[in-house]
Amino acid sequence: MESLLRRLKYYGIGFGIGTVFVIFFFQNRGCSWTPSNRVKNAILDRLIVVSDSTKAQMDKKNITYNSIINALNDGDVEFTKSDKSKKDKLYVIERKDQSFVFSLPDESFISEVFLGDAINGISATKKGSGTIIRVPKDENMIYAEEGERIACQQEQLGLISTKKIYERLKSSGRINFEKSDLSVRPKPEHYITIINKGDTIGMTMIWYKTKLNISTFHHSSLELCDR
Repeated sequence: MESLLRRLKYYGIGFGIGTVFVIFFFQNRGCSWTPSNRVKNAILDRLIVVSDSTKAQMDKKNITYNSIINALNDGDVEFTKSDKSKKDKLYVIERKDQSFVFSLPDESFISEVFLGDAINGISATKKGSGTIIRVPKDENMIYAEEGERIACQQEQLGLISTKKIYERLKSSGRINFEKSDLSVRPKPEHYITIINKGDTIGMTMIWYKTKLNISTFHHSSLELCDR
């Protein structure tokens, strides 16, 4: 019995040291079970958006989009500065001397980025547009609703393949805040634009489970599909 207790004691000590080692060395390197990385993964699962007004502030301070992505990769989530008590959560992430606020609106597939570490007064942008600076790595994440009208629109636009839409979203995606409505329930509506063959194509989309669901396309050439 004494030998067993000794072994359990050594096992407990070893397990404790190993746990501390893992948390200390890998907390920002993919351990999804840590609170910090759960927040980061929740952000990375969405389209990360920078409004045109925030981009103008970034340009003045020589902050690039890469700085935002680097903060998500190896920055620290400051829970004491964040607001996680509401449905529309705000998280402060700091890396070196830079701080960003990331929004997690309820049932929305975007995370908007703001500069600084002060969350007071921050609310979702409702005017102008923004650039989608990162899209999750899932080429099957876009789904177009079934129906003759949507099928007609896709054919007219030459966007039958949703994987093609995904590629356009990665290369040229933007959000129109004025035409989006994140207050709609049960699902917020987003107005996303992409560039296809030089044309700007609009899409009304919602987030359903893990898919970005397109309910309709917007372009002047689609009037035939409404007849």
